[in-house]
Amino acid sequence: QVQLVESGGGLVQAGGSLRLSCAASGRTFSHYAMGWFRQAPGKEREFVAAISWSGGKTYYADSVKGRFTISRGNAKSTVYLQMNSLKPEDTAVYYCAAGSISTAATMISDYWGQGTQVTVSS
Repeated sequence: QVQLVESGGGLVQAGGSLRLSCAASGRTFSHYAMGWFRQAPGKEREFVAAISWSGGKTYYADSVKGRFTISRGNAKSTVYLQMNSLKPEDTAVYYCAAGSISTAATMISDYWGQGTQVTVSS
């Protein structure tokens, strides 16, 4: 069984920053890409960012390019999402995911975390 546990969500004013973390456990994470999705109230879950197993390639949704940075810890089982210049429209539940990079340069998730709330006030 695989567990993904997110942390770091919270309330922040527009223009502020937050850093999300996700720790994976339960099995060897060999060759798994990791990433983040988000879901706002009344909307479908959407891709945010992903990083390859090696950490050498990163992928972003257009809506967050230049503001968010995804990175991977040295142990490969931890992933971070640094979110800068936050906007009210970034408000959502953010989910950590583990899986593979799709041909569309997004992500196909095999495993999900429980989610962490990010709220950006205007």
